Amino acid sequence: MTTTPEGVSLGMPQLPAPDYPADVRARLEADAREIIARYPDSRSALLPLLHLVQSQEGHVTRTGQRFCAEVLGLTTAEVTAVATFYSMYRRKPSGDYQVGVCTNTLCAVMGGDAIFEALQDHLGVGNGETTGDGKVTLEHIECNAACDFAPVVMVNWEFFDNQTVDSAKRLVDDLREGADVEPTRGARLCTFKDTARILAGFPDEREGAVEGGGSAGHASLVGLRLAKGESAPARVVHPRGGGAPQNQRPAEHPSSHDAPQDTSASDPSHPAGPVAEEGE
Repeated sequence: MTTTPEGVSLGMPQLPAPDYPADVRARLEADAREIIARYPDSRSALLPLLHLVQSQEGHVTRTGQRFCAEVLGLTTAEVTAVATFYSMYRRKPSGDYQVGVCTNTLCAVMGGDAIFEALQDHLGVGNGETTGDGKVTLEHIECNAACDFAPVVMVNWEFFDNQTVDSAKRLVDDLREGADVEPTRGARLCTFKDTARILAGFPDEREGAVEGGGSAGHASLVGLRLAKGESAPARVVHPRGGGAPQNQRPAEHPSSHDAPQDTSASDPSHPAGPVAEEGE
């Protein structure tokens, strides 16, 4: 160990990352060749290759970065620069289920902050930490373009809309107990490693997974119609503090743009989710 004149100890340089076992290396090389063949420039395959190595161990290890560098003819520094730039690549061991609570502005004011704080207490972990059983990694996430259904929780990038503190607690408990958990929209849940392999560009071979993609919900479709120039139905707005007109019906499909709702897709007594086919 070397010591500088200022008395700062400089540790030994980090040894090169170990390689994968031969059988794992051979399997990953075959997958990598399939991915690289999709691109005219091999280095364009780096992002899906990082997902591929993440599917091996649940996070991007130094060994995974070395593998990506070697098959693409890059330096490990170039690979590390990309792996550390995108938050979708984990840098340390993580759980089977990545539970992300949106704490961006709209979700936050609709209850996202309260959900995130409650889940930290309920699970006994902080942001980016994993429960002792290795099942759940909790984190706060940025906007995932689901503001119509705020507050939103995502599990391995699948949506759980209109959550409450209680429904979010039930959700993580079910995940840890191995119960069958169904997203509000999208395909059935799989583990984070399986999700990473799908993101690498390989087909989801689970029965019914592709058909389970779902469609946009009512609130999103209303916005789509307005964006296309279609006129919205007339809405009478009564003065603040005054009574509503007798003939005015309440909104049938409340969204996050109305008053906060104590509804949840995971609460049987308060169903929520897609109510129309996309394009209707």
